Amino acid sequence: MSITLFDLTGKVALITGATHGLGQAMAIGLGQAGATLVVNGASSQDKLNKAVEHYKSLGLNTYGFLFDVTDEAQVIKNIEAIESEVGPIDILVNNAGIIKRTPLEQMEVTDFEEVIKVDLVSPFIVSKHVVKGMISRKRGKIINICSMMSELGRNTVGAYAAAKGGLKMLTKNMATEWAKHNIQTNGIGPGYFATSQTEPIRIDGHPFNEFILNRTPAAKWGDPEDLAGTAVFLASKASNFVNGQIVYVDGGILATIGKPSNET
Repeated sequence: MSITLFDLTGKVALITGATHGLGQAMAIGLGQAGATLVVNGASSQDKLNKAVEHYKSLGLNTYGFLFDVTDEAQVIKNIEAIESEVGPIDILVNNAGIIKRTPLEQMEVTDFEEVIKVDLVSPFIVSKHVVKGMISRKRGKIINICSMMSELGRNTVGAYAAAKGGLKMLTKNMATEWAKHNIQTNGIGPGYFATSQTEPIRIDGHPFNEFILNRTPAAKWGDPEDLAGTAVFLASKASNFVNGQIVYVDGGILATIGKPSNET
C-alpha cells in the first residue's frame, strides 16, 4: 500500500476547538501528514495565539481564527475569510464540545440546551456552510468527533450523551445526503485518554482510574496521539469509500461487557 494514500499535502484542514487536548492531537497528526491547519478557538485570542505558536514550533503551517461555532453569522464570516486568506477547506473536523456533569433531574434546561447547541447544533452549522464549497468542488472530508456516549449512557452526562448520540445520526445523514458529491462524512468516538483534564483522576488508587483500567481490554488510558492515525485515515484518500461510519478509538471498551474488578 502506497504511503501517498495518507498524504495530505496541499489540503486545508479546519479543526474546531483545537487549542488544546484531543483536538490539538488530531490537528498535529493532520499537519504532520502535510495539511495546512486552520485552528479555531472561541474562549480567548491569547489562548488561540499560544496554540498557533505551538503548532508552528512543530513546523506545521498553521492559521488561527477566533469565532463561536454556535453563531451562524460568525461561522459564515469566518469560513469566507478562511477560504479567501488560506484556501478552500478540504477537511473539516467538528471537534468543539462541552460537557456539564449534572444529574438529569437537577439539570437546568438552559444548561441542557447549551450542551446540545455546542455539541450537536454547531457541527450542523459549520458543516452546512463548509460543505457548500465541497459540493462545488466535488470533494471533501468531514469528521465529526462523537463519543462512546454516542452508544452508552452514564450517570450525570445525559445532555452530553443526547448530543453525541444525535451527532452519530447526523453523521450518517450527512453521509447519506452528500456522498453523491464525493464527500465522505465519518465520525471518531474517543475512549478515555490521558490528558491534562483527566490527570487528577489517573493516579494510582483513584476509583475512576481503577474503573477505566479494569473496563478497558487494553488495560490503559489512551495516548492522545492514538487519535492522530484515525483522523489522518478519515481525512485522506485512503478512506474514499468509507462513509457514514463511527470509528471508536477506545482500547476495546465497546467490544466487551467488562469484567469483575477482582478478575485478571
